[in-house]
Parts: sequence; structure tokens; C-alpha cells
Amino acid sequence: MKSAIVTLVLAALMPALPGQVREIDAANSKAAFSVSHIWVEHVTGRVPILSGNVVLPPGSLIPVRANAVLAAAAVVTGDPDRDRSLKSPDFFDARQFPTWTFTSTSVTAKGSSAFEMMGDLTIHGVTQQEVLNVSVGGTIAHPTYHATTHIDRHAFGMTVTRLDPTIGATVDVTLDVALK
Repeated sequence: MKSAIVTLVLAALMPALPGQVREIDAANSKAAFSVSHIWVEHVTGRVPILSGNVVLPPGSLIPVRANAVLAAAAVVTGDPDRDRSLKSPDFFDARQFPTWTFTSTSVTAKGSSAFEMMGDLTIHGVTQQEVLNVSVGGTIAHPTYHATTHIDRHAFGMTVTRLDPTIGATVDVTLDVALK
């Protein structure tokens, strides 16, 4: 319920743009991350995409705007102890910040099947500008998007844990998004 309200508020605050608003199909969309751990291995995990929408101009799969809400409180790495640690105040502080949000601020087409999307990403109560490199798939009826980015976890305030020196600062993020 809370994430639906956040999505509605974000949509209401954005200026009206011509195009069709399409909802993210949360059941068929996913966000994944990978970060180095102890300089040798990579820890991977998933964060559910709760909701969001994309505004598509007529006849195009390149959006003019997008937003999404992800569930920090539902992060899964395959290790329950690690999941508890990530949800703790040392990292995501998921009790205080149960969701993450992304709201686009600009979109630059890179041909007809790719684009760069800049936007405000809020994690752990901190907002940073991030850039997504996105490739387009599917059709107008069933668009899909594959996005990648690299974020600095320190920029989001996740630096005070005793484990900090053993965990990489750069987190690779991959999003696979389908629209309804």
C-alpha cells in the first residue's frame, strides 16, 4: 500500500507529457546486483520491483519518462544471515527505508533500440543522480528493457560497517523490466 501511494505521488508531481503511461509488470521484472566481497568473490542478489510506470510516446519504445519503486526490505542473496545484515542499519536500513525509488530526469536515445536514462535514485534515504544504459526489446504491445548501471554504495551512506574494507564500493546493477 505504501509503495502504491509513493508511485501515485511521484506520478502526480511529474509534468504531463504526451504519450501512453504503461505500468511496470512487477511479476515479470527484476533488479539484480553484484558486488565484490573479500576481493575474490562476488555476492549477487535480487531486489523486487514493486511498481512503477513508463511514458511512451506514440509509436516508440524509447520512453520520455519512467519511475520505479523497489523493495529494499525484500532483498535476497541466498544467504539468510547476509540478507539480515544487508537489511540492517549498517547497509540498507530496510526498517527505516523499506523502499528505493528511481525517477527519471532525462532520456537520450541512442538509436531506435537503446537509450540512456538519467534519474534520481534514492537508497538508504540518500538521493543521487545515476545513469542507466538501456537496451530495448519486445514490441509496442509488450516492451521489455534491459538496463545496467554501476553505483557507489558509499555515496548512499553505506560506509560505517566494520566489514567495509572487505566489500567493494562499486555495485553493478542490472534491471530487466517488462511493461503491462
